[in-house]
Amino acid sequence: MAKIFNNQLADAQATQVLPIKPEAFDFDGYEAYSAELNRFCDSFWKQDAGIAVYRRMRVGECFSFGCRDMKRSLELQLGALEKSRLFRADVPNFLEPWYGIGTVASAFGGDYIWEAGNAPALKPVFSTIDELLAFEVQEIAQTKIGHHTLEMIEYFMDQTKGRLPISLTDIQSPLNMISHLYPLDQFFMDLLMEPEKVRQLLDLLADLSVRFNREQMKIIGDSLVYPGHGFASSAKWSGLGVSDDNAIMISPEQYLEIAAPSVEKIGAPLGGPVFHACGDWSGWIDAVLRMKGLKMADGAFSPETDPGATNNLEAFHQFAHTGVVLNARVVGDLETIREQVTRLWTPGMKLVVVTYCPSAEEQEKAYHLLHEICK
Repeated sequence: MAKIFNNQLADAQATQVLPIKPEAFDFDGYEAYSAELNRFCDSFWKQDAGIAVYRRMRVGECFSFGCRDMKRSLELQLGALEKSRLFRADVPNFLEPWYGIGTVASAFGGDYIWEAGNAPALKPVFSTIDELLAFEVQEIAQTKIGHHTLEMIEYFMDQTKGRLPISLTDIQSPLNMISHLYPLDQFFMDLLMEPEKVRQLLDLLADLSVRFNREQMKIIGDSLVYPGHGFASSAKWSGLGVSDDNAIMISPEQYLEIAAPSVEKIGAPLGGPVFHACGDWSGWIDAVLRMKGLKMADGAFSPETDPGATNNLEAFHQFAHTGVVLNARVVGDLETIREQVTRLWTPGMKLVVVTYCPSAEEQEKAYHLLHEICK
């Protein structure tokens, strides 16, 4: 098969799993499994360089229309945790209370639009940045979306008795939230003409996020894993992951000067920011590595992972000797994994390779292959 992105798939990184009810889940087994892998994670995190392999068990339905049903979402994610134990890896999977990406927009009165078979969406209701800055925001925890998210976390924690790893919900970066608040074309004009107002808005969004993260952490407690969401995560790691896809729509200089401070503010209480952008952000590497306290960065490193995946893999050698982890998602067969990681790896890197092998047998081969390439 040609190694290109399959746009006929609803989720190119998803795995089919069978749901498991909480009363039927092997908590003892997963706790022991997770504890064993976390010992590796602890050692990896303390090292200056190295390789860790993560076989992500992403359930597509839970990150789409299925997020509306917390009971169904938990059962599917429990099925994913159980299935993950069959696949050789260094990093355990975790539960995620994902409920769309409109969390912060809800503070400005936003609410979800539910189209059948799709993830929830929002439409911007403001026209100018002045309207946004003048709006009397509501704390996220008091909104319909925020309240549901906290209820979802409480449900997950109650059903699992806090015995399983769980992340915060997907908060997104302040820059990503802009398109849910007012038109992007107007935002780009403001970025040039009213940069101080843009900084003020992004800082406001960051403050809302920090306070809502605090509310989530009160419920999750010691079960929390870092950096969360789409990243390989562990209770032994630190940092907070945010999706910052709109970063590549502005210059690296603009990103570092105007947008990065809000991400740094969100990440600081949990150990530092963790960066993600879809597509090819190889031209933004210098700016990303200059973020204060950066712990990890994520990208797509094969054509089957993302329609805009980078082919500039050697540019990421800049991560070597920085201590910053590169979370590299690679959808593809063993040949693809070998080709891409051979190009990506250089001594001194701290690399997590995220695989999506369809069988335990192929994953076993991939696991040993990766540790051989990156030794």
